[in-house]
Amino acid sequence: MKEMMRGSDHDVEIDEIDEIKEVDGSLSQDDIEDKLLRSVEQKEKKADDGKLIAESINQGMSSFNPDIMFENITKNYSMAKKIYGETLIRLMSGYNPEYIKKNINIPEFKRELKKKLMEKTEELKEEKLLTRDYAVSDDGLKLAGFVTYIEELDRINPKGVFGEKIHKKAAHYGERGEAHKYKRGDRYRDIALKDSVKLALRRGHSTLTEADLKTSQRESKGQVYVVYALDASGSMKGRKIEMSKKAGIALAYKAIESKDKVGLIVFGTDIKEEIIPTDDFSLLLKEITRIKASKQTNFKAMLRKSLEVFPSGDFTKHLILLTDAMPTVGKDPQKETFEEISKIHAAGITVSLIGINLDKTAKEFAQKVVEIGEGRLYLISETEDLDMIVLEDYYSVR
Repeated sequence: MKEMMRGSDHDVEIDEIDEIKEVDGSLSQDDIEDKLLRSVEQKEKKADDGKLIAESINQGMSSFNPDIMFENITKNYSMAKKIYGETLIRLMSGYNPEYIKKNINIPEFKRELKKKLMEKTEELKEEKLLTRDYAVSDDGLKLAGFVTYIEELDRINPKGVFGEKIHKKAAHYGERGEAHKYKRGDRYRDIALKDSVKLALRRGHSTLTEADLKTSQRESKGQVYVVYALDASGSMKGRKIEMSKKAGIALAYKAIESKDKVGLIVFGTDIKEEIIPTDDFSLLLKEITRIKASKQTNFKAMLRKSLEVFPSGDFTKHLILLTDAMPTVGKDPQKETFEEISKIHAAGITVSLIGINLDKTAKEFAQKVVEIGEGRLYLISETEDLDMIVLEDYYSVR
């Protein structure tokens, strides 16, 4: 069949028009991730689902069981709120937590609540965000990561969190550093002409003499390898672990954007996760998203692992340690920690520590850690600006 398409200048003859058919086939990994990202940006519901999955991980849940969740909420709501957190309860049920608390003893409301929890769980399964046995799927993990990433990006970019790190090592190229008196052996091309002329004028000289000359050593912008060591012990559960993850995402995003590399160590009783410094943001985002809090705090194992993950090379090496507790594993945890910090420092690695709600003894311990590691100590009581603190420490590295 022939059709004519009429335009302003030409008539185009088309021999045949076929119906466009949907092509079956599997999407590539990039296609899947792009699809998920577009969904997060365009659909509030998808964002809520991602937030729900992220919150469940932050609360230490290994799987979704609506029956157990319903039983816990109706049996002891105050305890259930501690287990799940208000955000997760709201996203799962669709009800404001205070409304649930007021109506939890009404039989009709109980039936409706149970129905809502069952429906939401099945919905997450149908969307393939949960597996058949109600565990978080790979797609669920990716969606949770994207939502957390977007939330953090929206938070840090409007605040203008930008900066550059200056590695103070002599170089033939790069930006000029502070001017100093000329000495024999300095290159003539490094003479700071303006500073030299100003000095000559102050001295009343009509011509430049060698005594007036000042040079400025060029500073290279060296690469920084930074490892984010996150305490994932039980006390970090909930809001602390959530904000710690977002801080890690902010660090990864900004450092990689600045051509630096970021590593990760997640520790509790033992090492839960380790990533050598990399510029693979997707890998870091995935592993940060899946972090769960549990059990004790093994500083010694974390510090030994940090020596392994830092590669050898002529670049700045920095460890950012985030914790809310003292070391609790070992015969003499504090002494063993100090010994390991000394080894790290001897390997050319500086250590900063961010302490959340530390008591007096823990503060003294933390102070000793950064003294040995020649880093900075940040003592905070709230985690709302944790990402800003982590980035501040990263930008301070020289």
